[in-house]
Amino acid sequence: MNYRLRKRLLILALTQLLILIISLLSKKGFSLLSYIDISFYVSSLLLLTFLLLYTINSGFYDGIGKSFNLAFSRGQNNRKFEDIPALSELITFNQSPLLFHGLANFLLMLISCCLYYFLRT
Repeated sequence: MNYRLRKRLLILALTQLLILIISLLSKKGFSLLSYIDISFYVSSLLLLTFLLLYTINSGFYDGIGKSFNLAFSRGQNNRKFEDIPALSELITFNQSPLLFHGLANFLLMLISCCLYYFLRT
């Protein structure tokens, strides 16, 4: 098996273990509904972090970041707007693992939602 795929599956297993542990600790016992709740929070956090990093890397916040940097450094030194590095240049983080793990956890949550629905009816 590929090293990258093995690493992703290991991280996915660790996030699932973390979800199970949090589910056990939060509701004083494991239930499928608590697993679904915690899994939703974890996958939403991963996906929203991915979306934030994606918009930062696209350059959407570059002008705002430069303006704030220039405004808060007034009087300290003579800086020009062009000399300030862009926010997309400062944050170089590979966001694709966040997307993979967020979608994988979300898919497992949807499967458990279907299982919960069919067990209830």
